[in-house]
Amino acid sequence: MHLYLEPLVKIFKANANQTNAEPMAKYMKNLFPYLGIKTPLRKELFRDFIKENGLPEITELKQIILDLWDLPEREFQYIAIGILKKFTKKWDEDFIDLFEQLIITKSWWDSVDGLASWMVGEHFIRFPHLRDKYIDRWMRSGNMWLQRTCLLFQLGYKDKTDEMLMGSIIMSLNGNKEFFINKAIGWILREYSKTDSQAVIKFVENNKLAPLSKREALKWLKNQRKLGIKN
Repeated sequence: MHLYLEPLVKIFKANANQTNAEPMAKYMKNLFPYLGIKTPLRKELFRDFIKENGLPEITELKQIILDLWDLPEREFQYIAIGILKKFTKKWDEDFIDLFEQLIITKSWWDSVDGLASWMVGEHFIRFPHLRDKYIDRWMRSGNMWLQRTCLLFQLGYKDKTDEMLMGSIIMSLNGNKEFFINKAIGWILREYSKTDSQAVIKFVENNKLAPLSKREALKWLKNQRKLGIKN
């Protein structure tokens, strides 16, 4: 383990709470053990650690992230994502391969969704020439989490969303039986409905989506109408 991480691991283990750990692990289908550190305390400990130790050198970042990913307790993967976010404007373009490795390792929605929208989404804005190459590769991979990333990387794009690409990815995955794919189809459409409601309504009307995808896609618009807000 990288020397930079030794005090962080020590602090986190000193704050472990077994009473919290069991229900936290259960919520994540017992896929990962937890220290039992809830989000507010985790953020506080992380903030204090950075204040005391600073950020690592960019040249050391990849190894530190991989070392955190290797640790068994799930809180350390959350910390890895938190550290990565602090380097958003400093990543080299080859960090995309690190993001891919993290997406397919210890995969679950709690890590993949942040990597997709925060890391990959930002990376394709900074290095647009990478986008089509990796989207094509990930769509062909057959890996559900890489495909979910293809759906979700534009979550924060708003009016910069590539609507044609979004629609193409959705239709390539439409008919998939995976819950996490159908949920993501609905999620990206729901998010885009906040930017262009008519485009989403038209897309849903013109394409036969899974019931879950359709329900999720229209959820925000239906809630707005209940509140009397016109779209």
